[in-house]
Amino acid sequence: MTVTYTARVANARFGGFSQLLLLWRGSIYKLLWRELVCFLGLYMALSAAYRFVLTEEQKRYFEKLVIYCDQYASLIPVSFVLGFYVTLVVHRWWNQYLCMPLPDALMCVVAGTVHGRDERGRLYRRTLMRYAGLSAVLILRSVSTAVFKRFPTVDHVVEAGFMTREERKKFENLNSSYNKYWVPCVWFSNLAAQARREGRIRDNSALKLLLEELTVFRGKCGMLFHYDWISVPLVYTQVVTIAVYSYFLACLIGRQFLDPAQGYEGHNLDLCVPIFTLLQFFFYAGWLKVAEQLINPFGEDDDDFETNFLIDRNFQVSMLAVDEMYDDLAMLEKDLYWDATEARAPYTAATAFLLQQPSFQGSTFDITLAKEDMQFQRLDGSDGPLGEAHGDFLQRLLPVGAGMAAGGLLGRRLSLMRRKNSCVSETSTVASCACAGAADGAAPECGCGDPLLDPGLREPEPEFPVGPEMPVPGPAPESFTTVPMPAPRGPAPPWLPSPIGEEEESLA
Repeated sequence: MTVTYTARVANARFGGFSQLLLLWRGSIYKLLWRELVCFLGLYMALSAAYRFVLTEEQKRYFEKLVIYCDQYASLIPVSFVLGFYVTLVVHRWWNQYLCMPLPDALMCVVAGTVHGRDERGRLYRRTLMRYAGLSAVLILRSVSTAVFKRFPTVDHVVEAGFMTREERKKFENLNSSYNKYWVPCVWFSNLAAQARREGRIRDNSALKLLLEELTVFRGKCGMLFHYDWISVPLVYTQVVTIAVYSYFLACLIGRQFLDPAQGYEGHNLDLCVPIFTLLQFFFYAGWLKVAEQLINPFGEDDDDFETNFLIDRNFQVSMLAVDEMYDDLAMLEKDLYWDATEARAPYTAATAFLLQQPSFQGSTFDITLAKEDMQFQRLDGSDGPLGEAHGDFLQRLLPVGAGMAAGGLLGRRLSLMRRKNSCVSETSTVASCACAGAADGAAPECGCGDPLLDPGLREPEPEFPVGPEMPVPGPAPESFTTVPMPAPRGPAPPWLPSPIGEEEESLA
C-alpha cells in the first residue's frame, strides 16, 4: 500500500521530520541497503588489499592511481544530470496519478440525467456505470502488474461481474489487433442514445452533458495507455545510470586512504571507513533509486499506486450513487441559521481563539498615508481648487479667432451656459429659480429672461463677411430638395439634468 505519513507532519515542530527517519516500509534504507553494502564491501576489499597484499612497489603505483581517480572523478556531472532526470520523473509520476479514471463526476451526471424509478431505469443507470468501470479495469490491467495479476484474462473480468458473457462475445468478435479498452465507452454512448430515444434522458442538453463527462473519463484512460507506451527516452535513463555508477566506481579507488608517511597532499589522516563517501553514495544513489521507483508507479513497490483499491472503491461508490441514492432525498427543513442575519458556525474550545483574529481584508488595508499625500493634485501644476480646472475645460478646447474672442458671441454663450447649468443644479431641490424670483417681484438672476436664452428677445446674429476666396453659393438647382433647418431650441427646463453643471458641483 501507499506509505502515508501526512498526519505525522501536520504541524511543523522541532525535529518534525526526524521521526520519519525510523520508518522502514517505503524508506530509502529498504531501497538502497543492498547497493550500499555492495559498495562498502568493495571499498573495504580494496583497502585491505592495499594495506596487506600489495608490495611496496605496487603500493606506490596504486597510490598514483588513487590520486588520479580522485582528481578526475569530479569531472562527471552527476548532480546536473541526475537533478534534471529526477525532476522529469517526479513530474511525470504526478501527472500519471492525475490521469487515473475516477467516476465521481460521471456518476453524478448519470444519477441526474437518466430518470426512472422502475426496473428499466435502474438497469440503464447501473449498466452505464458498469461500462465505465469496465473500461477502467481494461486499461488498468494493461498498465498495472497488480491489476493484471488480479484479472489475468477476460474470463476473470467476466467472473468478477464487470462484463456479461454476451458482452464478452461482442468484445472478442471485434476484429482489431489494438487495445480495446475503448469498447465499453462506445457501448456507453449507444446506451445513452437509446435512453434518450425512450425518454429516460429528457432533452438533448442532458445527453450532451452526459457524453462530455464520458469523454473526459475516456480521455484519462487513453492518457494512461500513452504514458505506458511512451516512456522517458532510454538514452536519458542510460546516461544518468552510467554517470552515477561510473562516478562511484571512480570513488572506490579515488577515495582510498593512503599512507600518511608518503606525504601526499590531502592524505594526512588514515581511516578505515570513508564516512563522507558513504554519505555521498547514500544521497546520489538514493536519488537514482527514487527515479527508479517513480518512473513506473503501476508496479508493486511500496509507494506505487493502489490500483486494485481504486477499482474496488470506484465500482462500489458508482453503483451506490446511481442506484440506492437515486432520487433519495431528505425532507426539506429550515436550516439552523434561517432567521440569523449573520450566519456563523460554532467553534469548539480548542478553536475558540480563531474568533479573536480579524478577518483578512487585503494586503493594502494596512497601509497608512499622511493627510497631505491623500489630496488630489491638478495635472497642469497650477494652484487652485480642482473644480475650476474642469470648469475651464470647454473654454480651453474652443479655438479663439476672428469673431470668437472672449468678448464675442461664443464667449457670451459659454458664460450663459455655465450660468444656466449652475441654475439647473441649484434648482434640483426647488421648483424653478425663475419662478422663485418672480414670486418675490425681483428680476431673475439665473438668466431665464436673458435675450440669448429667450427666442423672442434674441438679437440677430451678425453676418460674417465673405471674402473672394469664399464664393457665395448661388441658388439651389431645381433638382435639389431644400431641407428646412430645425428651429433653435429654447432653454432647457429646470428639472432636466445637466451633465456639465452636475460635474462642476461634484468637483467643487
